[in-house]
Amino acid sequence: MTVPVPSSLRSPRRAVAALALVAALGAPVAAQGYAYGRVASNDLGQCSAGKGPAVHITVTGLKSSDGNLFVRAYPATKADWLVSKRYVVRVDAKPRAGSMTVCVPLPSTGAFAIAVQHDANGNRQTDISTDGAGMSNNPGIKKILGLVPRPPSVDKTRFTAGPGVTRMTISMQYL
Repeated sequence: MTVPVPSSLRSPRRAVAALALVAALGAPVAAQGYAYGRVASNDLGQCSAGKGPAVHITVTGLKSSDGNLFVRAYPATKADWLVSKRYVVRVDAKPRAGSMTVCVPLPSTGAFAIAVQHDANGNRQTDISTDGAGMSNNPGIKKILGLVPRPPSVDKTRFTAGPGVTRMTISMQYL
């Protein structure tokens, strides 16, 4: 069967442009790239039955209710993992000593990695001596020469989010 080609697409340049447009419109969100730096509130309704994609996270081991809690979802790529402003969504919440629940709405299904930061003194900076951190899959945070923390690779924190709500527990670590 032969499909007739409209005269407007007979030029190679126009045909390539049209194919690129069709491919972009039909491509999944992950293939088109992400909008980075989105900030959301901790809306647990986004993790209720029938919602998603989202991640329902139980954060455990919080030392105090002081400061801020930042939960960032990154595309699970080396190019994005823990790079400033390369998260697809950041949920800001008031921490609660012990454990608390956070819902992170995701832009699509696919491979992601989560980083949680307890900014204990509320200065919106990373203070190694007071702040806590945790990541999806709970890998250990190692120290270089026993002094400077080194984050785990994206391979150790990667998980796959489906169309519904993915559940996980992240344990905070303080140095």
